[in-house]
Amino acid sequence: MRLQEFATLLRPLAADKSSDRRLARCHSIEDLRMEARRFLPRAVFDFVDGGAQDETTLRRNRAAFEEIDLVPRVLRDVGEISLKTEILGCPSSLPLALAPTGGTGLVRSGAEVDLAAAAGVLGIPCAVSTMSSRSLEEVAAVSTGPLWFQLYLVRDRGRCRDLIDRAKAAGYRALMVTVDTPVTGGRERDLRNGFTLPPTIGPGALMDGLRRPRWALQFFRARMPTLGNFDDRRLGLRDQSVRAAAELDPSLNWNDLEWIRDAWGRPIVLKGVLSAADANEAAAAGVSGIVVSNHGGRQLDGAPASMDVLAEVVDAVGDRVEVLLDSGVRRGADVARAVSLGARACMIGRAHLYGYAAGGRAGVEHAVRLLEAELRRTMTLLGAPSLKDLDRCFVRSRSAFGPHPDPPPRGH
Repeated sequence: MRLQEFATLLRPLAADKSSDRRLARCHSIEDLRMEARRFLPRAVFDFVDGGAQDETTLRRNRAAFEEIDLVPRVLRDVGEISLKTEILGCPSSLPLALAPTGGTGLVRSGAEVDLAAAAGVLGIPCAVSTMSSRSLEEVAAVSTGPLWFQLYLVRDRGRCRDLIDRAKAAGYRALMVTVDTPVTGGRERDLRNGFTLPPTIGPGALMDGLRRPRWALQFFRARMPTLGNFDDRRLGLRDQSVRAAAELDPSLNWNDLEWIRDAWGRPIVLKGVLSAADANEAAAAGVSGIVVSNHGGRQLDGAPASMDVLAEVVDAVGDRVEVLLDSGVRRGADVARAVSLGARACMIGRAHLYGYAAGGRAGVEHAVRLLEAELRRTMTLLGAPSLKDLDRCFVRSRSAFGPHPDPPPRGH
């Protein structure tokens, strides 16, 4: 029997039969994180889980949520709780959207195709990354819900224009321009592991993968992960040319928004805003939305937590621009805090990737359902029957009682 045939026989035994049992044991995003750690090779887990340099901002993102008290109101009719909303003109069953994540095909072979399919079932938007493992057209072909395309401005502006045109043709509803990546952050876990994107398979990476047979088996028949929006097999592109085509452009500035807006002609969102001054400038430039984000602590280490600046960004833009938040969301109560401070919704990245690693497409749905149940319970206990009822009367900052130190590093 050939190795591929043997792997085909083993795959259902290795993954499908035990997947439901593993997910049933996961009652929080942290539980899914632990399951993801057991499933993924160390280098891939660290790519998903890690932050920049000392990971100070990564830790701040969680600490900032913990520093905001929830203040319940009593004797309010919470017999029915409504979580429905509209995000960037797209109806959503929850104030959540799947954030764009690059290299998802390293987690599981279905990659962004699975994520978009899960988002459609859940009734929430899904953002697809420029650095996705599957092309934006492949993702659009399976999606039943609203899609947004996340754009990195790369040096080849002709390539950028091509991506914008392709996203328009494929029916993407909004363009999410990431503005906090003039260079890639110093992700030292990746450096120690010799990790690259697209991946290179050396002896160390091979041995790392073989230690996780459930993860390795899925790639026997599936194609190896690459950068789907750049790897045009018709042109015979190799890894080096793919990397060159995807090279980030540090010259991106406010003047570039004009040609992006003209080329796109639909809602534009800036992802990676952390200051009220930039938020105000973005509103003046006519963008439809802002994502308050520090890139999950993966870019500038030492940047503030997204939650710590959310209120001032909301106050700066008023009702001119829709504000979303990402970075550090792990609980439904986190979503309640963010909405209370003025965010329309939250985007989740690591949370849904932990679920994806733990259980594939069903794991993504499980992760979001956990957050949904927690949010519903939190709003019931707060005395807020709908999202529009959440406001700043439900939250109180503990930092008003004095400064708090940065949390200690979490063990890897």
